[in-house]
Amino acid sequence: MNETKYMIECITRDLILKLMSDKDMNIQEAVDTLYNSDTYEKLKDTRTGLYFQSTGYVYDYLNKELLTGKMQ
Repeated sequence: MNETKYMIECITRDLILKLMSDKDMNIQEAVDTLYNSDTYEKLKDTRTGLYFQSTGYVYDYLNKELLTGKMQ
């Protein structure tokens, strides 16, 4: 596994755990929420560099997307 993919997977795991704790979601809801988000699409796109940011930084984008319906 390359380093970039590993970083994306670690942030993905952390975001799912954060959704479960902050939003009181079960694991399936959290996975579905993340995987269907624009934030996750940007995270997977290595050209954005989002994978290189902290989980908290990415979670802020995800949270705003969940509140407003779009990534800001």
